[in-house]
Amino acid sequence: MLKRLLVSLSLLIALPLSALAEETYVSGKDYDVIVPAMRTVDANKIEVAEFFWYGCGHCYTFEPIVGEWKKTLTEDVVFRGVPAMWNKPMQLHAQAFYAAEALKVGDVMHPALFSAMNVDRKRLNSESEVAELFTANGVSAEDFNKAFNSFGVGSQVRQADASARAAKITGTPSLMINGKYMISIRKAGGQTNMLKIADYLIEKERVTAAGQ
Repeated sequence: MLKRLLVSLSLLIALPLSALAEETYVSGKDYDVIVPAMRTVDANKIEVAEFFWYGCGHCYTFEPIVGEWKKTLTEDVVFRGVPAMWNKPMQLHAQAFYAAEALKVGDVMHPALFSAMNVDRKRLNSESEVAELFTANGVSAEDFNKAFNSFGVGSQVRQADASARAAKITGTPSLMINGKYMISIRKAGGQTNMLKIADYLIEKERVTAAGQ
């Protein structure tokens, strides 16, 4: 009996960590496979895309958690935010996100936009309301107008909308790993589990790339 136990333990130890992890998360149960896979921005990196909305309470509470998690990502992983939009106000919020990125004030405006909608309960349903928030945070009205209504920002908004539709996201926040896998709160069972599954899928992509 003891001999059989020792043999079983030795076989378990000899298994690759990736094989053990294979039993932890299951496609269709814990995450979904995207078919066909979507193209990523940089094929040389493992991409993590977060679909979010500034007015989403779950996204607001997820923001500090995912912020800390991003600090643990290695150089072979790139993270990008993708604003979700199902109506005209959400399109304005997406424009605000990309305008902030274009003006290089994302570090200031990203939390400001979340706070405005979730703490101050502002709806930000018009360009003037969004502009007021930007100017209150040190961005000139001229710079805001130029960026917010630029061709580049408009193009990024359209691309984000197309990505969300292709990925078939049903809620926010959602995480897409390398254009191949989608993680939702519902299937993951919570925000912390979303990141654990993301870590697993990132490692899965590393193993796949190494085997090519």
